[in-house]
Amino acid sequence: MPVNVIDPIQEDMRRYPLGKFDGNREINAADIAGFINDLAELPAQLRQAVSGLTETQLDTPYRSGGWTIRQVVHHVADSHLNSYIRFKLALTEDTPTIKPYQEDRWAELADGKTEPVEVSLVLLQALHHRWVVLLNSLTANQWQRTFNHPVSGQTTLAKAAGLYAWHGKHHVAHITGLR
Repeated sequence: MPVNVIDPIQEDMRRYPLGKFDGNREINAADIAGFINDLAELPAQLRQAVSGLTETQLDTPYRSGGWTIRQVVHHVADSHLNSYIRFKLALTEDTPTIKPYQEDRWAELADGKTEPVEVSLVLLQALHHRWVVLLNSLTANQWQRTFNHPVSGQTTLAKAAGLYAWHGKHHVAHITGLR
């Protein structure tokens, strides 16, 4: 009888369809402009990725042991809300220590498991509009402001923008990969 063996390379590709975020590279002004553009485009890209999916499809995990598409959409909203607040804290306080959150536990709460994805799609549209306005107003010095993450340490706003630009594309790829 054949045994189902999980290919670790295939599983890693399902988990990280764009590869992992590279937070160690130098970030320049052109990179930042690209990050802002990615963040501006994300709400429409996410909406397109889930367009026409049935409730059953929305409740399908994107990979074995992964979240459902519905949970992914709500997770992006939760995550990007947290990031927006972190930006505002870093811009108004000196190296604030931010509070991490248990994203896996958040995804299991009722709003993440059962609410229509439209709720988070509308939220992301408004949130990203405000976030992009804020990001476009930053000076070169402001991009170097930092916040302290208790696990990963100090992070510049430039690096955080890159992370969240990647994060949005990463989760859109989860959805389009399943489709």
